[in-house]
Amino acid sequence: MTKWNDGIAKITLPTPFPVGDVNVYLIKGERLTLVDAGPKTKESWNLLQNQLAEFNIQMKDIEQIILTHDHPDHAGMLEFFPDSVEVWGHPLNERWINPKEAFIRELEDFTKSLFEKSGLPAAYLPYAADVKKMFKASCYRSLTGHLYEGMTPPGLSDWKVIETPGHAQSQIALFREKDGVLIGGDVVLAHVSPNPLLEPPLPGEKERPKSLLQHNQSMIKLLSYPVQMVYTGHGAEIFELKQLVEKRLDRQHERAMTVNSWLKEEQLTVFEICQRLFPSVYQRELFLTISETIAQLDYLTSIGEIISEGNQPILFHAK
Repeated sequence: MTKWNDGIAKITLPTPFPVGDVNVYLIKGERLTLVDAGPKTKESWNLLQNQLAEFNIQMKDIEQIILTHDHPDHAGMLEFFPDSVEVWGHPLNERWINPKEAFIRELEDFTKSLFEKSGLPAAYLPYAADVKKMFKASCYRSLTGHLYEGMTPPGLSDWKVIETPGHAQSQIALFREKDGVLIGGDVVLAHVSPNPLLEPPLPGEKERPKSLLQHNQSMIKLLSYPVQMVYTGHGAEIFELKQLVEKRLDRQHERAMTVNSWLKEEQLTVFEICQRLFPSVYQRELFLTISETIAQLDYLTSIGEIISEGNQPILFHAK
């Protein structure tokens, strides 16, 4: 049976995605709050209702949902909730959870250009640039209100918002200072490193965000808070945050330096590097693996190890 722990209840729901189960959290505050909604499947919807019933809670009792970020495993099930339930999150959730045709076209153009510059063979491009499939598991639901760095969410007077972009531009964490509890979404996970997914330029910007560099900074930022325990978006809780962050940063650096060693031998495109990094899955998970590959190249560029040349496709090589 699911139990309360200092006013928080963890509920684990199945997803149809490779990441596996997702965690959502009930918080007993001035408002009964659900942090993240889960994926848009009938199985998860029924399971969520069954687990809420163990607390004698019905769906109509939930007063608000706070999103840690916009990805479908965390936000898709918003579509099943009644309109009376308020939805709060960072404003950058909006274009993903309630996508308009203009944003879908922008995403198509961004993805097509990105893949062409990455050196994908022509045969891959029609499939790879089909971005509408990204939204099949998402929802069409607007935010009620916006949450920013340092804000106290409505109805949760003990909690503060920490912006943690990288895995998603919209990502936030919730921190309760009185006992050092963090509800972190996917900023740090116990068993795996979150994928630094690429996104188009933010509104008003011309350059795409450097997601891995952001993600690294978000993890380091958490170390400035007295975090005692992290409730994660997937898997187990984290109790030794500093050690895990250091492990993640070291491992990521090692992986990037492996790519650097290849580039000392020969010039390579993003796609050629992607094939080496992910030989068994790149064809099946092109967007994820290209995102991860470009992330490593962003990191190597930021520390002055590599430079790029060319136009279509771009070639990378060591300095």
